[in-house]
Amino acid sequence: MREFSVEPLYEVPAQANLTDFVHRNAEEAPGHVSFGRKADGVWQDVTARQFLDEVTAVARGLVAAGIEPGDRVAIMSRTRYEWSLLDFAAWEAGAVPVPVYETSSAEQVAWILADSGAVAAITETAANTALVESVRDRAPVLRRVWQIEHTTEDPAGALAVLAAAGSEVPDAVLAERRATLGAESTATIIYTSGTTGRPKGCVLTHGNLIAEVVNVVGYLTTVFRAEEASTLLFLPMAHVFARVIHIGTVYSRAKLGHSSDTKDIVAEFASFRPTFILAVPRVFEKVYNASSQRAQSDGKGRIFDAAAATAVAWSRAREAGKVPATLGLKHKVFDRLVYAKLRAALGGQATHAISGGAPLGERLIHFYRGIGLFISEGYGLTETTAAATVNPYPGAKAGTVGPPIPGTSIRIAEDGEILVKGGEVFGGYWNNETATKEAIVDGWFHTGDLGALDEDGYLSITGRKKELLVTAGGKNVAPAVLEDRINAHPLIAQSMVVGDQQPFIAALVTLDPDALPFWLEQQGRDKATPLEQLAADPAILAEVEVAVGRANKAVSKAESIRKFKVLPTEWTVEGGQITPSLKLKRHVVMEQERAEIDALYAK
Repeated sequence: MREFSVEPLYEVPAQANLTDFVHRNAEEAPGHVSFGRKADGVWQDVTARQFLDEVTAVARGLVAAGIEPGDRVAIMSRTRYEWSLLDFAAWEAGAVPVPVYETSSAEQVAWILADSGAVAAITETAANTALVESVRDRAPVLRRVWQIEHTTEDPAGALAVLAAAGSEVPDAVLAERRATLGAESTATIIYTSGTTGRPKGCVLTHGNLIAEVVNVVGYLTTVFRAEEASTLLFLPMAHVFARVIHIGTVYSRAKLGHSSDTKDIVAEFASFRPTFILAVPRVFEKVYNASSQRAQSDGKGRIFDAAAATAVAWSRAREAGKVPATLGLKHKVFDRLVYAKLRAALGGQATHAISGGAPLGERLIHFYRGIGLFISEGYGLTETTAAATVNPYPGAKAGTVGPPIPGTSIRIAEDGEILVKGGEVFGGYWNNETATKEAIVDGWFHTGDLGALDEDGYLSITGRKKELLVTAGGKNVAPAVLEDRINAHPLIAQSMVVGDQQPFIAALVTLDPDALPFWLEQQGRDKATPLEQLAADPAILAEVEVAVGRANKAVSKAESIRKFKVLPTEWTVEGGQITPSLKLKRHVVMEQERAEIDALYAK
């Protein structure tokens, strides 16, 4: 059993709560630009004083509507400025925000509303409102539903309606509500994405979120407190990663913008010009693949490939402590020819990025660091209030998720499971004492993930305990090791390794519809060739064979993939195969693709 601990940079006072950040900013730096809010295509500044005024106005409206301290208020919306405003307004009123993904099904919405006991819901669109209304009979204590976007009945929208309704609520009432909150008070209930069953509500306190935010900001001060630091948040705010970041920017006084238009995120980067970026691995993979494809189509493929190889080699040499002179010279040349253009596509100011949610391939980490975007990988779960570990700057080790954040201990159990203890670790699941007792034993949260600590306390993730496959020959196989490498191929969207109690390991693969048109064009073929036809195409199968071969190099022969099947379908959030945070629902795919899996093992 191995263990590594880091002393906290900050201890949360018993009386602290999240509204302190907003009030402090308005008092100490009222003119500081806290947010960029997009209106009619133009970014408008929102100062710390303006933000506090808007927060208190909406909070008064919640009080006037009968929201009591501790009441749960569901928020169902895409990432937008109003999400941040509503989060802090709910806390100002003493309430508990409960995020709901705007892509959630009726069944999921009904469960979250009922299980959390939400008395009110704030939705973004008419479609969201209709969905909430359709399950209202299963949410018996739900009293009010407001909609952010304007309606015929409320042409001003929810925030203006609430502000008007609360205009007579005195300041003293809000002061009393804030006084009821402390570090132990429940701040939010975040429902896990349910990869293995019905979502569980993770209860996070004000103390959990403050411990996470203040220690991480202090640890990554170069990122959060750089001169004129800013970030554009496009991850779903129903996810703990995005929630922590928006609170973290308020605390650190970095400027925050919101975007829900992920398909045009490059244009959003260009207009907002963030200094740091937060994303999941798939975003970084797509940016790289799109850049490579663009270079190929412009006849500059060889230059891009050479530049990419140089970036990777330079980053690896720099991490090792010495960059050869010739490599350094090549790197400078490609910086002018290639890297500067890639940085410009991210707005031209971004120097740092944080990747979480899943492993990012080591080669891509070195590529981005080599072009001037230092990516730090981190690891955490909803139960650990996002990051439990993160790679520092400088001092990162590619291929790891870094050492514990300040105030955190990581232990590797005898069976390889990662255990976590610290101020950011939650106290339990909402209405689920059995699951809580299983998850927290002797003060240690059992993550269900497998990993290893090196001599410096840097953690490497090796798999997920519940996802371990045991072949008929008794070999334990961690699917993530293979899947991460397969998914790095530009033509592949997702893969799922199978083989539990089977004689060998196999895999299901889906193709990336965004990457296929360019590949087909390069092959001189029709860009509109249907997915059903491509799934059996010999050239596509050859590409997948290459990806599988690369993955197999990372494991022993007994763990290697012997067969694979390319599916003529996509795995999507809407289809129920992946979660809104892009995690694979293995049990769903197993059920839906049972015939294909059986065919892989047919004699």
